[in-house]
Amino acid sequence: MAHDRIHARKPTHDLERWSVGVIEGLEQRDGHGVFEVRTPEGERIELVVTLAIRDLVIRRLDLEDGDSPIGSQVWYRTRGG
Repeated sequence: MAHDRIHARKPTHDLERWSVGVIEGLEQRDGHGVFEVRTPEGERIELVVTLAIRDLVIRRLDLEDGDSPIGSQVWYRTRGG
């Protein structure tokens, strides 16, 4: 399975290849992490990543203990993007 790419912090390379969005939902499905992200245009997209990447992204968000990642900004690329 090809996975999407997601970063908690602004990438430092190939900026034109990355899009920005806001986390609207987060779930686990079929052994993968699924981020539901809203684009600046208001579109909702799903980003499917490994559980390790999901955990890494959440750890790198500027959250206090117990805070939800919902509403946090992320940078992403969809498969093949």
